Amino acid sequence: MSLLDRHTGFVRALRHGGLPVSLAEGLDAARALTVLDLADRETLRAAYAASLVKRHTHRPVFDTLFELWFPLGVTAGTGVGDADAEGDADAAESADASAAADASDASDAEVFRDRLRELLLGDDDIALRALAREAVGRFGEVEGPSGGSWSAHLVGRALDPRTLMAGLLRAVLGGQLPGGVAERNARRMIQTRVDRLDQHILSDVRRRLAEERGVERVAETAVKPAVENLDILRANRADLVALRREIQPLAQRLATRLTIRQRAGRNGRLDFRRTVRASLSTGGVPLATHHRPRRPHKPELVVLCDASESVASFAHFTLMLAYALREQFARVRAFAFIDTVDEVTRFFERPGGDITEAMRRLTAEANLVRISGHSDYGHSFKVFVERYGDVIGPKSSLLILGDARNNYQDPALAALAAMVTPARHAWWLNPEPERDWDTGDSIAGVYARHISMIECRNLTQLGQFVGELA
Repeated sequence: MSLLDRHTGFVRALRHGGLPVSLAEGLDAARALTVLDLADRETLRAAYAASLVKRHTHRPVFDTLFELWFPLGVTAGTGVGDADAEGDADAAESADASAAADASDASDAEVFRDRLRELLLGDDDIALRALAREAVGRFGEVEGPSGGSWSAHLVGRALDPRTLMAGLLRAVLGGQLPGGVAERNARRMIQTRVDRLDQHILSDVRRRLAEERGVERVAETAVKPAVENLDILRANRADLVALRREIQPLAQRLATRLTIRQRAGRNGRLDFRRTVRASLSTGGVPLATHHRPRRPHKPELVVLCDASESVASFAHFTLMLAYALREQFARVRAFAFIDTVDEVTRFFERPGGDITEAMRRLTAEANLVRISGHSDYGHSFKVFVERYGDVIGPKSSLLILGDARNNYQDPALAALAAMVTPARHAWWLNPEPERDWDTGDSIAGVYARHISMIECRNLTQLGQFVGELA
């Protein structure tokens, strides 16, 4: 593969992975290649990152794809090769040859574990990477009916570095007493090196798979979307923590953008009579236009969210964003339901309160379950109209959050219409992909006849919607 093909493929993969790489930025990166020492891989990585990565949350995607498109030891006519700390490609090739010789002499995993123990006590990342590559070659190959493959799990099971923790801690602490700050620091340091080993193993497994199956095919499955493009409903615990960290910066960016937009739109509607009257002094030619004073409008926001387990994480992040932006609204009132509805505004009203604690209290204290604990949109809509119907008026924007999976219950379309009709605006944010609407017990299409239903699966789509809402 030529350097040009490798560059264009890498940029294409970054865009597919969710990074907003423009044509100009791709050209900037290409120009940087003309003045770099392509044998110095880390300088190449830094140049690409400086040209193409805009946010720190995009860096994991970038690094994963860089390891695939510019792997260690692969030149392929590009001039990109292995490198040590000084960028010496020849020394790295020699280290590879030595590692391969050691692997051929190693008869079982204990030999690797002894070497690993020594490396985890030091800080030689090049040697750790060489051991990882050697271990993948020794333990990672999998024979299957459709041919060979590679497994990082098998390598990790063979080395099992976490079982070395107790001995490593004793070696690091020496004669110091266990416990306290010293042990916590030592444990954190060793865990960091074990995590680095895992990354080297996974990177080498991907490299070998890319050589056998093609880098484009491996890149499609190896890259995890950037945090703002993660599907909220399918996020794991670590993803949810990362998403929670992104809410406040997202709210700040949206608030700034909305403030700028409000200041820029100071001119109101055209005042036709004043414009015509002023044109009389210029022979009837309207050289200057006059406008009515603009009346800034801050909507009242009424949020009604499904808090059932299937969509609880989506409701969580939407409420977090709405309350982070509450200064952009005249008032925010929140309601939650499962098979009955309760107002939950009280959990969010304390200034500076912890939104996570508010969500925990909502789950524990709000009266959301009537009988089954399964979503019943129809009954919840009826109860809302009976108890809280007067909160929606001509200044209100109604926002319903949920997947519209009604468990084959009565949809109560008349109650939904009674909520939508008096509202200034009404939207329904559905966290499921549109292709899944009206499958199984979903009645999204039925509700969409009475309210604008919008697919909203990640923070990017949520931010775009709120930017238009305020």
